[in-house]
Amino acid sequence: MSLRDRLESIQPSSETLQAIVKSATSANYESYHDLKSRIHQKLLERVDLGVMESLAPERLKDELKILVERLLAEENAALNDNERRSLVKDIQHEMLGLGPLEPLLADPTISDILVNTFQQVYVERRGKLEQTDVRFTDDAHLMKIIDKIVSRVGRRVDESSPMVDARLPDGSRVNAIIPPLAIDGPMLSIRRFAATPLRLNDIIELKSLTPDMGTVIKGLAKAKINMLISGGTGSGKTTLLNILSGFIPDTERIITIEDAAELQLQQPHIIRLETRPPNIEGRGEVPQRALVRNSLRMRPDRIILGEVRGAEAVDMLQAMNTGHEGSMATIHANTPRDAITRMENMVGMAGMNLPPKVIRQQISSALSVVIQVARLTDGKRKVTSIQEITGTEGDVITMQEIFQFVQTGIGVDGAVQGYFCATGVRPKFIERLKTHGVEISDALFDPSKRFE
Repeated sequence: MSLRDRLESIQPSSETLQAIVKSATSANYESYHDLKSRIHQKLLERVDLGVMESLAPERLKDELKILVERLLAEENAALNDNERRSLVKDIQHEMLGLGPLEPLLADPTISDILVNTFQQVYVERRGKLEQTDVRFTDDAHLMKIIDKIVSRVGRRVDESSPMVDARLPDGSRVNAIIPPLAIDGPMLSIRRFAATPLRLNDIIELKSLTPDMGTVIKGLAKAKINMLISGGTGSGKTTLLNILSGFIPDTERIITIEDAAELQLQQPHIIRLETRPPNIEGRGEVPQRALVRNSLRMRPDRIILGEVRGAEAVDMLQAMNTGHEGSMATIHANTPRDAITRMENMVGMAGMNLPPKVIRQQISSALSVVIQVARLTDGKRKVTSIQEITGTEGDVITMQEIFQFVQTGIGVDGAVQGYFCATGVRPKFIERLKTHGVEISDALFDPSKRFE
């Protein structure tokens, strides 16, 4: 055997090297987290939590840094400057924030944070999912963070109530589900919203809709036309609802009703209502339907329902039919026609035993426009259809499409290709817009104009 063959025979393969590096990285990771856990525990033993809560956040942050560095000196920990700074920051996050989630919450490019048990965290950036290096120490650590989130808004999560909806102070939507329902361990989902709410011009620049479509939906909001925003999960329904609500005059009294408050309305006269789950004895639940009914006694000009998903659909339609014009809601559906069908089903859930024809007449008289939004395969959100409800013919609710997005294909980079266009139909609501001082040019509905 040659010398070269002998050397190659004793050199580790690339797979072996990768395994060694992975093992070393894992060992370093475990060692770092063991040290962090010890420092954190010692800190809790030495710090007076009552005094800690009385300090201003910045002062408390500085005090924690001093204490952590003192404890590190006692441990005689062999850390370099970067590791020391990282550990101090991690401890600050544990004591003052949401632990390992804090760096993700500080990243404005992240729209979703998905925690699949303590050792796997995904994020969504620009519509695409990617795995992160973030992890929790164990299930107990993750449960502690979940408890911290839900307790802030008076909610609870335990074996008797293993599912919970909550929110963060910035309005981000939170859902948690724990064992025994989640087989592998606690699961946490955070739907984030921009610190500065998007405006109409922002989504026009993002090509989520065209300037012509923007002009029309802006006019619809100003002219107090009842609208339903339909779309799938993560399609941008709440974002569009926020944008549309921005065109409601400041002189109007608005009542919002949500399961977890997340709307970011900017008007001065807003009443925000939120549902309440049952307590540990199964009592005290306040569903959306009760809030919708109560809101009618609060002299609203408009009612905005975060999402209609049950028997409250009846009360919402009655409100829209009895003087609360310009009300809005969102609904989970894949097409405008599906949205109407779901509304029919929800009215049936109220147990009123109305004939289908009567239900459809009530829907057609209450709702005027359905706006469909979708998240495409490339992660981009678009308004794919704007349809007007024109009435009923026999037992069928009639609709006509005003604008649409036509997909023509998918590029080599995975981007969806297509164009926006008007269908050429002149909507009936044009006359309603004119009576409210909103002038819309017929040129906006020219079907020959295409927007890529």
